[in-house]
Amino acid sequence: MNLTRLRVLIGRTRAAFRLESLRARLWRQPAGAIVTLDGMRLRITDGPNAYVQYKDEFVRRNYSFQSTSASPVVIDGGANMGMFALATLRDHPTARITAFEPDQQIFDILRENLAANGAGHVSLVNAAVGPMDGTMGFSADGQAGGALDAQGTSRVRVERLSRYLGEPVAFVKLNIEGAELDVLHEIADAGVIRNIGAMVVEYHGWPAGEQRLGRLLQLLGDNGFRYMIHDFDEQSNPRTKPPFAPPGDSPWFVLVYAWQPQLNPGPG
Repeated sequence: MNLTRLRVLIGRTRAAFRLESLRARLWRQPAGAIVTLDGMRLRITDGPNAYVQYKDEFVRRNYSFQSTSASPVVIDGGANMGMFALATLRDHPTARITAFEPDQQIFDILRENLAANGAGHVSLVNAAVGPMDGTMGFSADGQAGGALDAQGTSRVRVERLSRYLGEPVAFVKLNIEGAELDVLHEIADAGVIRNIGAMVVEYHGWPAGEQRLGRLLQLLGDNGFRYMIHDFDEQSNPRTKPPFAPPGDSPWFVLVYAWQPQLNPGPG
């Protein structure tokens, strides 16, 4: 083993150890606890959700993006406790972010966390991103969020994403618990999907639900986007790793990164 490979291996081992230490610290935290992470003061929905979101947003950087704009316009669909907005503002301090969160309890945590960490200028919308304006049924879990559901025990306000795409938008994050294809259809039908430079969509594969990933990718391709797919890591998504087997009753997830080549040509 040469010296360069050894250094890489040591670096990865140290990073894995730090992440495991963080997991041990956060996992046991109760709902509503206040924790300090990387200089941020955060009220959390619960320990496991806080760990996974911090890992995915700040360590794995699943939703990071590049922009030539000094103040990129950004949409955060499914903001939860605010990790994506805070991570984005570290990379793009003057980004103009609009964050959507339908669950009132989590929305209050989101607002508190952004205000406590100098991000009170983020525009907050207490609504779900959906295929129509109005209200829809919602099943909340009080932690990672919830999903639009006709049989839901509560109702939440819903807003069409197309209303926010009247100008060029550098980046859209959609983590909306199964409504992703409906929302993409809505903005495509409204003729504004091409105002998006790049996006990351978390596709949710429900155990007994309709398989929609192929249709989602087809829609993106038909509207001029290129795309790549990633399935998180072993901690977040073990069901997608070899040796493969049907997932049974467990949901699975993949990230779809889509971009318009003429707006995001990538490294020269």
